[in-house]
Amino acid sequence: MPLWEKWRLSFNDSSPIYRQIVLQFNQAFARGDIAPGDRIPSIREMSAFLKVNTNTMQRVYQEMERDGLISSKRGTGYFFTEEREMTKETRRSLVLGSLRRFTDEMRALGCENNEIIDELKSFMKEGG
Repeated sequence: MPLWEKWRLSFNDSSPIYRQIVLQFNQAFARGDIAPGDRIPSIREMSAFLKVNTNTMQRVYQEMERDGLISSKRGTGYFFTEEREMTKETRRSLVLGSLRRFTDEMRALGCENNEIIDELKSFMKEGG
């Protein structure tokens, strides 16, 4: 079963569908589920897999191509970048986004930086 057949999209989420798909691709690439240079299905194939409009997938591919994550090779399809540095950059970007959301939520609870760090250390020590 292809990786993307396991992806679940939330049509009730405030995040647009195309952003959810881009995130899924980014996460899979950062985890190594998609290797540099791997071919990905055509826009039509991905639209069918994910049951979304082809215009939505076109936007996904355009955004990933603009970000340098994928490129198209005329007549052969779309491929993930072979630049190994892009894997590190993608992973770092996802990590920073998660940390930003976490710290924003902790600050909304009234936590100061030291308390956030202490709680995180304690959580990690306990096997979190």
